[in-house]
Amino acid sequence: MSDSYEIDDDTPVFAIAVAAELAGMHPQTLRQYDRIGLVVPGRTRGGSRRYSARNVEQLREVSRLSGEGMSLASIARVLDLEDEVRALRRRCRDLEQALRDERAARPGARVFAAGATGSVITLRAGTRVRRSADLVLWSPPRPPSEGGDGQ
Repeated sequence: MSDSYEIDDDTPVFAIAVAAELAGMHPQTLRQYDRIGLVVPGRTRGGSRRYSARNVEQLREVSRLSGEGMSLASIARVLDLEDEVRALRRRCRDLEQALRDERAARPGARVFAAGATGSVITLRAGTRVRRSADLVLWSPPRPPSEGGDGQ
């Protein structure tokens, strides 16, 4: 029985000396950045710092931005915004997958009607609607991979 796990960009694997060398910095600089919360590595059970590939990239970016004259507070904001963008992209991927799953579970069965009051109801495909009703009908287009024309 083998214990397998996935190593990705966020997996803390590098000791401080290795991370410092990869980032082109002195280990004391990495300790300082950790203390001020700029680049915070993972920790082992014993408390040793372990840096991920993403941490090393952040350290390189800190060095570059600092060399261009940015303050550490500004650099911290840039790193926070990059983390937020990464989280939002991950959320978008998750929502897109949920939408694909939903469409696969109910192919062609979703038509929405909206009345003059703004209420929205789901109709089964083929359901007739009163002609006197003020409705807008919409059916989500199928992507080309699902056999639709994508429009």
